[in-house]
Amino acid sequence: QVQLVESGGGFGQAGGSLRLSCAASGRPVNTVRMSWFRQAPGEERQFVATIAWSPMHTDLADSVKGRFTISRDDAKNSVYLQMNTLKPGDTAAYYCAATLSTGPYIHAGDYDFWGQGTQVTVSS
Repeated sequence: QVQLVESGGGFGQAGGSLRLSCAASGRPVNTVRMSWFRQAPGEERQFVATIAWSPMHTDLADSVKGRFTISRDDAKNSVYLQMNTLKPGDTAAYYCAATLSTGPYIHAGDYDFWGQGTQVTVSS
């Protein structure tokens, strides 16, 4: 089992920055794939970013490439999502997710463990 707790959400302005954190317990984050998803009201949960266990390969959704960065701190057993150049379209609940699978990773169904989510609201 992997328990995930997100933090760092809140209000931001267009062009600004926010940093989300995901603290994991139950298993080292460098032994699972860790990802961020987001879900706006009335929409499906969408892939945002992922970081694999080893090698530390990362991938980002096209909508956030060049603006968001995913990183991992093994000592703190945590994963982070640095969000720069925020846009109103980034407004959503952001979820941290983990999977033990080595297969596909861009669909919510690929993940076994989820955090409770943290809200990000970006004003224009």
